[in-house]
Amino acid sequence: MLATAVLWTLPTFGLFVTSLRPSENAAYSGWWNLFTDHQVTLDNYREVLTGGEMLPEGILPFFVNSVVITVPVILVGLTLASMAAYALVWIPFRGARAVLGLVIALQIVPVQMALLPLQQLFYLGWSVGPLTIVPKITDSAGRPLIAGSFASLWLAHTMFLLPFGVYLLHRSISQLPRPLFDAARVDGASHQQIFRRLVLPLSLPALASLAIFEFLWVWNDQLLASTFVTGDSAHSPITPYLSNLAGSLVTRGDLLSAGTFVAIACPLVVFFLLQRYFARGLLAGAIVE
Repeated sequence: MLATAVLWTLPTFGLFVTSLRPSENAAYSGWWNLFTDHQVTLDNYREVLTGGEMLPEGILPFFVNSVVITVPVILVGLTLASMAAYALVWIPFRGARAVLGLVIALQIVPVQMALLPLQQLFYLGWSVGPLTIVPKITDSAGRPLIAGSFASLWLAHTMFLLPFGVYLLHRSISQLPRPLFDAARVDGASHQQIFRRLVLPLSLPALASLAIFEFLWVWNDQLLASTFVTGDSAHSPITPYLSNLAGSLVTRGDLLSAGTFVAIACPLVVFFLLQRYFARGLLAGAIVE
């Protein structure tokens, strides 16, 4: 396992070393030559963040776009998934098992199959013959309001993440002690109070684990972002933007490495901040008495 971890980390370490080397050294020698020439610089990060000759505007606006896209998806996804999981477990209604099975089955649908229908929905709305089910939403100039904007990525990511979120939280919430909920109901607590004061605090490890999954999924996504917004768009996140730069900066591996390392630094920080909840969240509901 140690050898596997070293091999897995080695490319990331090489990426970091390349981002610190001067452009001349990075272009004509491998990153391991740092141990002999010992030349490092922060100019690559300065140019990537603030802009320069090769990157006039820098990647900071696209980094902010990734934050603007990721944070609402996580908040809305955790809220909807936790409420749905609570309802499926503790609010009995006819067909609850069938609804849960349908939600879990949605994980089987490949993301690629839904891209074209979603794109058509965002641009044209949804009509069946003369019946308009979802109208086309436009601004005052008649341009599609959702397509090509943050809203398209918010909706798409939330929809694709909800089935897994409901499944993970359902397994966690279903293992909470029933006598605790019965006592709360005897004391007159409503479902809203039970959900806020009991379910959410007790499900914190599972919520943190789901937040890590959602953050990594949305932050590192390139497929949805490239489908609904273009890489050079003002609403583009950092991942497709860096992908588009790969062609123009093919001889500037130092800048690409610096930009890539800036992009992966945020997920690393989130993971290390929440890692103590990660394993407990994955095991939530795995042991049944």
